[in-house]
Amino acid sequence: MEKTMRGLVKQTPSQGAVLRTDLPIPQPADNEVLVKVRTAAICGTDQHIYTWNAWAQERIPIPMVFGHEFSGDIVALGAGVTGFRTGDRVAAETHIPCNSCCQCRTGNQHNCENMRIIGVHVPGGFSDYAVVPADCVWKLDSAVSYRHGAMLEPMGVAVHGVMSGEVNLKSVVILGCGPIGVMAVGAAATAGASKVFAVDIFDEKLEMAKKLGADVCINSKNENFIDVVLQATDGQGADVIIDYTGAAGLIESAFRALKKGGRFTLVGLPSQKLSLDLTNAVIYKEARINGCTGRLMYETWFQCTEILKKGKFTMDDVIGGVYRLEDYEKAFADIAAGRPGKMLFELEP
Repeated sequence: MEKTMRGLVKQTPSQGAVLRTDLPIPQPADNEVLVKVRTAAICGTDQHIYTWNAWAQERIPIPMVFGHEFSGDIVALGAGVTGFRTGDRVAAETHIPCNSCCQCRTGNQHNCENMRIIGVHVPGGFSDYAVVPADCVWKLDSAVSYRHGAMLEPMGVAVHGVMSGEVNLKSVVILGCGPIGVMAVGAAATAGASKVFAVDIFDEKLEMAKKLGADVCINSKNENFIDVVLQATDGQGADVIIDYTGAAGLIESAFRALKKGGRFTLVGLPSQKLSLDLTNAVIYKEARINGCTGRLMYETWFQCTEILKKGKFTMDDVIGGVYRLEDYEKAFADIAAGRPGKMLFELEP
């Protein structure tokens, strides 16, 4: 094995990143594995780190390799690792649980009280090699490619939001058709929703949502999506609304499209406080509101694998571009320009 590797490093507290070629290859400690990264995907969190916004400034130690959505092969095992072997094709779960707090010990590892995150608190996967705690390793099914494996982590966010309540034979509105939103469209359709509405302001993203199973695509710049949903549901509103945008104004207004007794799930992270008419939007409607973060460890991963194996949609339809790691500036620029789909780095085809 070579002695150094490439890695995309947040080098200074300013916009951008640096591609280093002289980084030492990390070695796995006890209960860790070393992964040869094949494919990595760019997340909204990575954009925050790249642009060095206030969120990133509060969290990211520098210099550090970032990136947390990736897949590859195990090439070395630390002491104490069981259930895996070198050569296993794997993906990485972002959340590193402590396994000792109340949340972890009651089956909620994804919401650990002492949570650390790969690529945020510890080095990530925009590199040729990455160390991953054994608790965070997911063995890929033979039917799942490296590219799709790198997208299982964000797909899990989509699926967790959809599956956090009943969707079978229910009308479902997905707010926001970024990569996670369109995967949520596919998950809702696969899970048996009676009708899936996709809402966004970009026609290209809505076309992607249509490919993944949206029955009704609404460009909210041109149409009042609330009117469309109410008309399609005989004035009752949708059974389920799931927000992947975090847009405060959109969330506030969307409650008017929710059926009495319906579920409103919040996945997107609002950047400002909401002003919600609790009396009419929630109490009189007996609406149920729930928040979702990350993925359930490891129920959501099983669900994602089963959804992909059913073959009702392909993750290829979610890919917006594939780049070499050396072309990282182009990849981040395309995201900033609004190019639809998930952007991937292919480190090793």
